[in-house]
Amino acid sequence: MGSGAIPQPAEPPLLVGAGLAAFRGERLVFRDVALSLEAGGALLLVGPNGSCKSTLLRLLAGLVRPAAGTLLWRGEDALADLAGHATRLAYLGHQDAVKPGLGVAENLRSLAQAGAGGRDVGAALAALGLGRLASLPARMLSAGQRRRLALARLALSAAPLWLLDEPTLGLDDASVALLGTLLARHRERGGAVVAATHLALPLAGAATLALA
Repeated sequence: MGSGAIPQPAEPPLLVGAGLAAFRGERLVFRDVALSLEAGGALLLVGPNGSCKSTLLRLLAGLVRPAAGTLLWRGEDALADLAGHATRLAYLGHQDAVKPGLGVAENLRSLAQAGAGGRDVGAALAALGLGRLASLPARMLSAGQRRRLALARLALSAAPLWLLDEPTLGLDDASVALLGTLLARHRERGGAVVAATHLALPLAGAATLALA
């Protein structure tokens, strides 16, 4: 017999959904949704307005309970411990949640002090091209700058799973390119991205899940 090393079992995917269904109010908005996401992977949720891409993202975040199906994290029930699941992800919705009374850097600094990962605020601002605006009051930002400030929170996060709802809202082409660089670095570190979008995103090799 050979003396080679015993093969180790493959690690389960980061996130797996099977047979997922959800209601909004009393209306069933999707069912039988399946997805699988490996470390370093990316998944684009596409579909027309009203196809409940946001609802699916919220379900993946543990903010909406599935009406049916299972959601697994590394082979275990992802939603058995909602507080624990929250630590595994960074969620960016439509609202930028910028505090207008704080400066640009202060908005991120308050988040870092709250335990968002402890990464460098200056580097996070630079990643989204906001370094020169660090001392500016957030109330003076344009809509695109506010969106970039919201995205800069991702650069502070050590969470492996990023869930993004229309992340390019209000962004120009240069800002989308900065976002693409941020997403690529996250994936290179073994992180994963699920994004709902109407527009093309710079996510090389991303899988697509179309919702009707």
